[in-house]
Amino acid sequence: MRIVQITPGSGGSFYCENCLRDAALVKAFAARGDEALLVPLYLPILGEEVEGAGAQPVFFGGINVYLQEKWPGFARLPRLFRRLLDSRFLLRRAARLAGMTRARDLGVTTISMLRGEGGRQAAELEKLVEHLAALPRPDVVYLSNALLAGMARRLKEALRAPVVCMLQGEHGFLDALAEPDRAVAWETLRERARDVDAFMAASAFYRDLMCARLGLPPERTAVVYNGLDAAEYVPAAEPPLRPVIGYLARTCEGGGLDVLADAFVLLRGRGRLPGLTLRVSGGKTADDDDFLARVRGRLAAAGAADAVEFLPNPGRARKLDFLRGLSVLSVPATFGEAFGFYILEALAMRVPVAQPRHGSYPELVEATGGGVLCEPGDAAALADALEGLLLDRAKLVELGARGQAAVRERFSVERTAADMAAVCAQVMR
Repeated sequence: MRIVQITPGSGGSFYCENCLRDAALVKAFAARGDEALLVPLYLPILGEEVEGAGAQPVFFGGINVYLQEKWPGFARLPRLFRRLLDSRFLLRRAARLAGMTRARDLGVTTISMLRGEGGRQAAELEKLVEHLAALPRPDVVYLSNALLAGMARRLKEALRAPVVCMLQGEHGFLDALAEPDRAVAWETLRERARDVDAFMAASAFYRDLMCARLGLPPERTAVVYNGLDAAEYVPAAEPPLRPVIGYLARTCEGGGLDVLADAFVLLRGRGRLPGLTLRVSGGKTADDDDFLARVRGRLAAAGAADAVEFLPNPGRARKLDFLRGLSVLSVPATFGEAFGFYILEALAMRVPVAQPRHGSYPELVEATGGGVLCEPGDAAALADALEGLLLDRAKLVELGARGQAAVRERFSVERTAADMAAVCAQVMR
């Protein structure tokens, strides 16, 4: 089977679940004897993650797409100049700029992208189509998320191949758009979803949510859990002697870092966990600076700043070292998370999790047995859950081992590739 995978890149500035999953999938498909071509959009895929994954040039370069919306005359500039703006160096630098990924500023661009051949990026779409049409014809085209559904119609026409699409987290971005862009974007996505032959949702929670919001027939939407290459995750022999709480996700509003910081302050005040520290890692851009300043201010006001370490934008090796040094991980997102790849990564390192009881978290904790749940948005409840784990070392070890075994058995990238291949085979028939 020949698969074209179209994935938005993060430029190396984000903890990007789609990048991690899709780069690993290319290799897993190859191990199955399939052929998958990874095509990045907007920004490059994380350099370390895509080694050997056969990545193509970046299409819909983020700087060009952004400037086309902000400056109508931009498209009339010399083509060579616009091509220079698609260089990987500039795109990686741009990934850290404010506004490049901020939903409230991208309503018009989002709607235009969803309109596909009818949007302002029609010329960019034709470049992608022309490039793919010159390659061996794929059996199926895979879109990494539904915000790319505007491409489906033109890709199907040009490549004569069915299109499948992953559903993972689009609702958070679309709901953050300002009105009237929000309503127009949802309506446009509902229309363009009809061009997609099959959808795959990252969790049963998200399948049900998006089927309801997009009016999708359930028979066109399968649940395909994300998976990882467990061989890359070598855990420590045992949890650290001093308790360490970790956070691994984008350090932005909605990720729950502020809730975790408040829970951390409460735990320090109780005095039952001597030497307790908090380590924070994940993607950070200039958009996140104000939020992080508020979190740091709350920690400093409570006298806890010296017990907190921030490790923004880690590379792969640094991220693995970060996970290896944790006692427990918590990312108490305040919205309904579609999946949470960081949960798999922590459990693969035998690090249990403490998560709020909403979104996909109950589903993942139940499926892995590797964590505990608490009330959403409640710092005291989160502190209780974390304290219960950290004071019971035997339980900490037990949940970590159980979670690691479940990830290896049920959440491997090989299983994800097999489940995706089954969906692709079905639409090909």
